[in-house]
Amino acid sequence: MYLFVFAVAAKRPIKQPLPRLSKTKQATENAIAVFIPAYKEDAVIVNVAQAALEQDYLNYEVIVIADQLQEATLTALRALPIRLITVQFKKSTKVKALQTALSQMTTGFDIAVVLDADNIMQQDFLTQINCAYNQGYKVVQGQRIAKNQQTSVALWDAVSEAINNQIYNLGQINWGFSARLVGSGMAFDYQLFQELIDASNAIGGFDKELELRLLEQEYYIHYLPTAQIRDEKVASLQVFKKQRTRWLSAQYFYLRQYWWKACKALVLKRNGDFFNKVLQMALPPRLLLPVLLLLGSLFTAFTTPAIAWIWGVGLLLNIFANLIALPSQLRTGALLKAFLQLPAMIMVMLGALFQLKGANKNFIHTPHH
Repeated sequence: MYLFVFAVAAKRPIKQPLPRLSKTKQATENAIAVFIPAYKEDAVIVNVAQAALEQDYLNYEVIVIADQLQEATLTALRALPIRLITVQFKKSTKVKALQTALSQMTTGFDIAVVLDADNIMQQDFLTQINCAYNQGYKVVQGQRIAKNQQTSVALWDAVSEAINNQIYNLGQINWGFSARLVGSGMAFDYQLFQELIDASNAIGGFDKELELRLLEQEYYIHYLPTAQIRDEKVASLQVFKKQRTRWLSAQYFYLRQYWWKACKALVLKRNGDFFNKVLQMALPPRLLLPVLLLLGSLFTAFTTPAIAWIWGVGLLLNIFANLIALPSQLRTGALLKAFLQLPAMIMVMLGALFQLKGANKNFIHTPHH
């Protein structure tokens, strides 16, 4: 029911109650720092850094944080008009890389943007982020879209991202709730970002930690579907399993940490935005949910027929939620062929559930090509 309600909400016109600003204020180009942490990303980081320099925006700087990159890659990066910060850790994490970079920044910035080492911003991405900042939004998430769909796994990953954008971003802001943070393509008021990162010790799922701490402090996370970032999708089941294990581990780790805090905030402070975000983390993985509902429908049909209809309705609502949230451009013949890969991906997700213990204590790297 939750997924269905927000999938339908995403189909409404976007609600963006922006205050009117003077033309001078709207045109103000705030100083933007674009942080790109790169851990062993020699295959993609040079092209990504070059692409980041092609924005139709003037007042910004690209900062690549190089963690265990090859010397040839570092040489290529030094030839670009960017700031290169090299780091070395016994146990690398994105938070450590960002903390080191922030400690070395001396020039004043107004906005911090975080990208992954495979992300390509559309040319007006920073312009749109700057406009939202001028309108008063201190935290903004752009729309991540797939850069590649060359395999069935990559196509399903692209589908999952697109559906999440509808349900957990667009549908949320249309109901007045905060959008989610997805780890990249996100922008913050610079001082706020520095405070958040300085206080963070996350190993995996640092975006979830930032998200929950922001909502606990009653900050709002806005979503800009027109500010797009192309993101590389995982192309193999092996990498898919590693990525999902990392995500699920972070999800349930922060669910345990913040559940009672969110319940208390809901009762004492009426902080429904915070509670709603923690509630999302209690939902089963979306790839497994229809399987669970189907099994529940079959089991109750034989054991307790009086309640079997509840499971059946839940299954139908779940299917409709995904169909409603699936963008038309992804409803292709290739997606029908990709259904053959779906059972294997479901088994991989089930396997990931049994490997969560200790996964959030170690950084799990997802390679890009």
